[in-house]
Amino acid sequence: MGPRPERRSANGPPAPVPRTATQRQPGVPVPGELVLIDGRASVQFGGDRALWLRVTSVCDKPTYHGWVWLTGYSIDLTTGRALTRREVFAEIAGLQIQRPRTDSAPPCDKAESTTRRRGV
Repeated sequence: MGPRPERRSANGPPAPVPRTATQRQPGVPVPGELVLIDGRASVQFGGDRALWLRVTSVCDKPTYHGWVWLTGYSIDLTTGRALTRREVFAEIAGLQIQRPRTDSAPPCDKAESTTRRRGV
């Protein structure tokens, strides 16, 4: 089946709608950042229900002023592994974003050289 008759164009397919760049609100995390979501960000995560979320996407649909939908994976901080995929509605002002470190680890002095053997 093709497009509906009212959407067909006599001159060919319709032109794509240009995407406008959306401005990022201050305090909204970007994909890849680690965020602590606790009672300050949403009542449902108060007390021992707080979680660390590795953000995979931020919904750009309009919500209540100062709130945002975040999608990501809850993280176990002891192992650094993802536990479950979550979609969270949280207040932007209550999010605690862990900024990536700028200091890098010093190179290891005890690195051993590796020899490669043929045919192995």
